Amino acid sequence: MAKKSMIEREKKRERLVAKYAAKRAELKEIANDESRPMEERFKARLNLAKLPRNSSPTRLHNRCQLTGRPHAYYRKLKLSRIALRDLGSAGQIPGMVKSSW
Repeated sequence: MAKKSMIEREKKRERLVAKYAAKRAELKEIANDESRPMEERFKARLNLAKLPRNSSPTRLHNRCQLTGRPHAYYRKLKLSRIALRDLGSAGQIPGMVKSSW
């Protein structure tokens, strides 16, 4: 199980990304528009840099929904490999059987 503080920090990042998504997209649109004057594009880049760092989507990290584990994460299931194996062994995932030989 991951530390509660790490899980909460990740949730906070998700909230910030959602909050600033529109503003960030607008500023990026201005900054990358070649038809606009250079000063306006530069000002947009400065305003983009003033936004909180954690509002950038690249700062997000996928975590297991059961344990909060950040590694070995299956996107389709939103679970880590360990949680997936435990659920599979308990028979809680339809069609999944733990292999044994």
